[in-house]
Amino acid sequence: MAPHMHDTAFVFIELGVTTIGLAVLARLASRWGISAIPLYLLAGLVFGKGGLSPLSFSKGFIGVGAEIGVLLLLFMLGLEYSGEELKQNLRGGLDGALIDLALNFPPGFAAALLLGWKPLPAALLGGVTYISSSGIIARVLSEAGRLNDGETRTVLSILVLEDLVMAVYLPLVAVLIVGGGPERIVISVAVALASVLAVLYVAIRYGHRFSGLVAHHSDEVLLLSTFGAVLLVAGIAQRLQVSSAIGAFLVGIAVSGQIAKQTHRLLSPLRDLFAAIFFFFFGLEVDPRSLGPVLWVALGLAAVTTLTKALTGYWATRQSGMSKKVRWRAGLTLVARGEFSIVIAGLGVAVEPRLGSLAAAYILLMAILGPITARVLR
Repeated sequence: MAPHMHDTAFVFIELGVTTIGLAVLARLASRWGISAIPLYLLAGLVFGKGGLSPLSFSKGFIGVGAEIGVLLLLFMLGLEYSGEELKQNLRGGLDGALIDLALNFPPGFAAALLLGWKPLPAALLGGVTYISSSGIIARVLSEAGRLNDGETRTVLSILVLEDLVMAVYLPLVAVLIVGGGPERIVISVAVALASVLAVLYVAIRYGHRFSGLVAHHSDEVLLLSTFGAVLLVAGIAQRLQVSSAIGAFLVGIAVSGQIAKQTHRLLSPLRDLFAAIFFFFFGLEVDPRSLGPVLWVALGLAAVTTLTKALTGYWATRQSGMSKKVRWRAGLTLVARGEFSIVIAGLGVAVEPRLGSLAAAYILLMAILGPITARVLR
């Protein structure tokens, strides 16, 4: 057998065993009535670098799969919104978004300064503690059958505004990391803002036309059209230094009506597959030995930011007429951190190596804790 064929066969075997292993974890999670996401993360730790049994398959292939997982998670979140609903949430959710930023950015920023870090890595750790995981939370809400609950619209509006904040935050910190001057910073942020506003305007104003354009009675045609549009817009967004996940989210908003329901049915299995790969891949990239020295700091941040996220949801639903139990449930649903926090941590390792291990420990804790707290008050 040729060496190339032997290598390909080995990769297929490892990927097959890995996927079957993830299926076993998903089955266990279903039996125990919990989210499978924490199990995927822990499996990645076990089989990643420094783990008990490191795997040697192509990280490039798994990395691309993980990126697609993020795009599909955000695209499916966007499907939950019509353009009109997004307008209403942007108008009515601004107060909640401001208190969210005021409560959840400072803990990470202050902790970094206390550790002796410079302002830029401190701002990056602040971003890690600020941004909730839209992907994990949307998945948990779907699994728990809570997408139509009264507080869910408030939760989703906070997540949407956080994701839009990332559209400005990510290009800004990226320029600062590479040492860009004031002119480059202004241009980068202006391009990001203009791109997001343009796509947002098209999604809200002409979303029904886009839906009509991709509509088709054939599931095959619709699947290829929507999946291709997600990848295309995400790639263009990335080239414009706007987060690719934001681009995928905006495509989801542009798809509306019956087409949104059909697309949700077709892409849900793909989302689940690639999302499992995403969380597993993150665990693979973390060396468990690097977590010990920063564990107490991560635990402290986890305790503080669990409280601040709970307060965010409780305060954001103050005028809704909901019971206190439901308002606290809204806040506890926001606890999970995930995909955007991982992206921020990846950017920051270049300027502060300790950020990687601290962010990894914190994200793992919050990704495990979030699905649990979201189910505490039923």
